[in-house]
Amino acid sequence: MMKFIEMIRGCLTDIREIMPWDLEERMQANPDLLIVDVREPYEFDAMRIPGSMGVPRGILESACEWDYEETEPELVRAREREIVVVCRSGYRSVLAAHSMQVLGYKNVASLQTGLRGWNDYEQPLEDKDGNPVDIEVADDYFTAKLREDQKRPADWSG
Repeated sequence: MMKFIEMIRGCLTDIREIMPWDLEERMQANPDLLIVDVREPYEFDAMRIPGSMGVPRGILESACEWDYEETEPELVRAREREIVVVCRSGYRSVLAAHSMQVLGYKNVASLQTGLRGWNDYEQPLEDKDGNPVDIEVADDYFTAKLREDQKRPADWSG
Protein backbone atom coordinates (compact mmCIF):
# COMPACT_ATOMS: atom_id res chain seq x y z
CA MET A 1 0.00 0.00 0.00
CA MET A 2 1.32 3.43 -0.95
CA LYS A 3 1.37 6.15 1.69
CA PHE A 4 0.36 9.77 1.06
CA ILE A 5 3.91 11.14 1.04
CA GLU A 6 5.01 8.40 -1.38
CA MET A 7 2.20 9.41 -3.72
CA ILE A 8 3.43 13.02 -3.55
CA ARG A 9 7.01 11.92 -4.30
CA GLY A 10 5.78 9.93 -7.29
CA CYS A 11 4.11 13.03 -8.75
CA LEU A 12 7.25 15.12 -8.19
CA THR A 13 8.95 13.25 -11.01
CA ASP A 14 6.45 14.82 -13.42
CA ILE A 15 5.80 18.30 -12.07
CA ARG A 16 7.85 21.40 -11.40
CA GLU A 17 8.02 23.11 -8.02
CA ILE A 18 9.00 26.69 -7.33
CA MET A 19 9.94 28.38 -4.07
CA PRO A 20 8.18 31.45 -2.63
CA TRP A 21 10.89 33.84 -3.86
CA ASP A 22 10.49 32.35 -7.35
CA LEU A 23 6.75 33.00 -7.20
CA GLU A 24 7.35 36.58 -6.09
CA GLU A 25 9.66 37.02 -9.10
CA ARG A 26 7.20 35.36 -11.51
CA MET A 27 4.36 37.58 -10.27
CA GLN A 28 6.43 40.67 -11.05
CA ALA A 29 7.60 39.38 -14.43
CA ASN A 30 4.28 37.99 -15.65
CA PRO A 31 1.11 39.96 -14.84
CA ASP A 32 -0.89 37.20 -16.60
CA LEU A 33 0.29 34.56 -14.09
CA LEU A 34 -2.62 32.65 -12.58
CA ILE A 35 -2.35 31.49 -8.97
CA VAL A 36 -4.75 28.64 -8.23
CA ASP A 37 -5.32 27.96 -4.53
CA VAL A 38 -6.62 24.41 -4.05
CA ARG A 39 -7.36 24.60 -0.33
CA GLU A 40 -10.89 24.24 1.04
CA PRO A 41 -13.18 27.31 0.86
CA TYR A 42 -12.91 27.99 4.62
CA GLU A 43 -9.09 28.01 4.28
CA PHE A 44 -9.22 30.29 1.23
CA ASP A 45 -11.56 32.70 3.06
CA ALA A 46 -9.24 32.86 6.08
CA MET A 47 -6.20 33.96 4.07
CA ARG A 48 -4.83 33.82 0.56
CA ILE A 49 -2.33 35.36 -1.81
CA PRO A 50 -3.90 38.54 -3.22
CA GLY A 51 -5.36 37.92 -6.66
CA SER A 52 -5.40 34.13 -6.37
CA MET A 53 -8.30 31.99 -7.56
CA GLY A 54 -9.85 29.52 -5.12
CA VAL A 55 -10.61 26.11 -6.65
CA PRO A 56 -10.84 23.37 -4.00
CA ARG A 57 -8.81 20.25 -4.76
CA GLY A 58 -11.96 18.12 -4.62
CA ILE A 59 -13.49 19.82 -7.69
CA LEU A 60 -10.36 20.84 -9.57
CA GLU A 61 -10.67 18.47 -12.51
CA SER A 62 -14.27 19.43 -13.28
CA ALA A 63 -13.46 23.11 -12.74
CA CYS A 64 -10.87 22.74 -15.55
CA GLU A 65 -13.50 21.61 -18.08
CA TRP A 66 -16.59 23.12 -19.72
CA ASP A 67 -20.12 21.95 -18.94
CA TYR A 68 -19.85 21.21 -15.23
CA GLU A 69 -21.42 23.07 -12.31
CA GLU A 70 -17.89 23.58 -11.00
CA THR A 71 -16.52 24.97 -14.30
CA GLU A 72 -14.27 28.00 -13.83
CA PRO A 73 -14.15 29.69 -17.28
CA GLU A 74 -10.90 31.54 -16.57
CA LEU A 75 -9.26 28.28 -15.55
CA VAL A 76 -10.59 26.36 -18.57
CA ARG A 77 -9.14 29.04 -20.87
CA ALA A 78 -5.77 29.03 -19.05
CA ARG A 79 -4.18 25.91 -20.58
CA GLU A 80 -1.43 28.00 -22.20
CA ARG A 81 -0.98 30.46 -19.30
CA GLU A 82 1.64 30.23 -16.61
CA ILE A 83 -0.06 28.76 -13.53
CA VAL A 84 1.23 28.24 -10.00
CA VAL A 85 -0.86 25.98 -7.78
CA VAL A 86 -0.76 26.65 -4.04
CA CYS A 87 -2.05 25.01 -0.86
CA ARG A 88 -1.17 25.12 2.83
CA SER A 89 2.08 23.17 2.82
CA GLY A 90 2.81 22.21 -0.79
CA TYR A 91 1.38 18.67 -0.90
CA ARG A 92 -2.14 19.11 -2.28
CA SER A 93 -0.71 21.52 -4.84
CA VAL A 94 1.65 18.80 -6.12
CA LEU A 95 -1.31 16.48 -6.73
CA ALA A 96 -3.30 19.32 -8.30
CA ALA A 97 -0.46 20.38 -10.60
CA HIS A 98 -0.08 16.76 -11.68
CA SER A 99 -3.79 16.52 -12.51
CA MET A 100 -3.66 19.77 -14.45
CA GLN A 101 -0.74 18.54 -16.54
CA VAL A 102 -2.67 15.35 -17.31
CA LEU A 103 -5.56 17.58 -18.41
CA GLY A 104 -3.31 19.43 -20.88
CA TYR A 105 -2.05 22.47 -18.97
CA LYS A 106 1.33 23.36 -20.46
CA ASN A 107 3.02 25.62 -17.88
CA VAL A 108 1.96 24.64 -14.37
CA ALA A 109 4.05 24.50 -11.20
CA SER A 110 3.43 23.86 -7.51
CA LEU A 111 4.50 26.24 -4.76
CA GLN A 112 6.96 24.26 -2.64
CA THR A 113 6.37 24.90 1.09
CA GLY A 114 2.89 26.26 0.26
CA LEU A 115 1.36 29.29 1.92
CA ARG A 116 3.25 28.47 5.11
CA GLY A 117 6.49 29.09 3.23
CA TRP A 118 5.02 32.13 1.50
CA ASN A 119 4.21 33.59 4.92
CA ASP A 120 7.64 32.59 6.30
CA TYR A 121 9.12 34.54 3.38
CA GLU A 122 7.03 37.47 4.66
CA GLN A 123 4.95 37.86 1.54
CA PRO A 124 1.46 39.40 1.70
CA LEU A 125 -1.67 37.46 2.52
CA GLU A 126 -5.18 38.85 2.63
CA ASP A 127 -8.50 37.72 4.09
CA LYS A 128 -11.75 37.25 2.16
CA ASP A 129 -12.48 40.99 2.40
CA GLY A 130 -9.08 41.96 1.00
CA ASN A 131 -7.66 43.06 4.37
CA PRO A 132 -4.00 42.29 5.04
CA VAL A 133 -3.35 39.33 7.35
CA ASP A 134 -0.73 39.88 10.03
CA ILE A 135 2.30 37.56 9.72
CA GLU A 136 1.95 36.33 13.33
CA VAL A 137 -1.74 35.56 12.82
CA ALA A 138 -0.83 33.57 9.72
CA ASP A 139 2.00 31.79 11.59
CA ASP A 140 -0.49 30.62 14.19
CA TYR A 141 -3.03 29.60 11.52
CA PHE A 142 -0.46 27.54 9.60
CA THR A 143 0.90 25.77 12.70
CA ALA A 144 -0.31 22.16 12.71
CA LYS A 145 -2.72 21.39 15.53
CA LEU A 146 -3.20 17.63 15.64
CA ARG A 147 -5.75 16.09 17.95
CA GLU A 148 -4.60 13.04 19.92
CA ASP A 149 -6.75 10.74 17.79
CA GLN A 150 -4.95 11.98 14.63
CA LYS A 151 -1.53 10.90 15.87
CA ARG A 152 -0.07 7.51 14.98
CA PRO A 153 -0.71 4.99 17.77
CA ALA A 154 2.40 3.42 19.27
CA ASP A 155 1.17 -0.04 18.26
CA TRP A 156 0.31 0.90 14.63
CA SER A 157 2.08 -1.20 12.02
CA GLY A 158 0.13 -0.16 8.89
